[in-house]
Amino acid sequence: MPINCLIQGCYNPEFEAAIAIAKDKCYEYNKLKITDREGQASILKDLLGKMGKECFITPPFWCDYGYNIELGDYFYSNHNMIITDGAKVKFGDNVFVAPNCCFSTAEHALDPEQRKAGVEIAKPITIGNNVWIGAGLTIIAGVTIGDNSVIGAGSVVTRDIPSGVIAVGVPCRVQREITEQDKYKYPMHESLRDKKPISY
Repeated sequence: MPINCLIQGCYNPEFEAAIAIAKDKCYEYNKLKITDREGQASILKDLLGKMGKECFITPPFWCDYGYNIELGDYFYSNHNMIITDGAKVKFGDNVFVAPNCCFSTAEHALDPEQRKAGVEIAKPITIGNNVWIGAGLTIIAGVTIGDNSVIGAGSVVTRDIPSGVIAVGVPCRVQREITEQDKYKYPMHESLRDKKPISY
């Protein structure tokens, strides 16, 4: 699919056939037992464009094409992730996605006649390394989120977010930078006090 320009997105038999294939794979994925990691990995490898090591998507999960989605290493998403991937959606390493998040590369035409005719546009989404996406987020077409940032629950991300910040809101805005003091925001359980936390 061409990106960043208006195209015949709806009522397009080629696109509809590709979407049907991906939806069937998502349906099969969502039917598997949550403990069937081998079956899940097999379907995801067949569905997605790229998948790093130790990736897990908690069902249910839905996407449009699948082959436009790239997951880095140690990707995790909780329940109800939706990706409309008419354009590429790329996640870096160590990305956490909370429940009920939507990543939408598609936008319909603003002009009502064009929209009625099925004209739309697809713009890529890029999520950096070590990003935490909070619950109930919507990230719209064309957005890039920089490395090491946290996006607060319920946000609607309509513009790029830089690296190393906490951002939240509708529309999502940067609140502050993440600092060394954030390591001490919560009390440390005694089981972690004498040893280094696990990292990959």
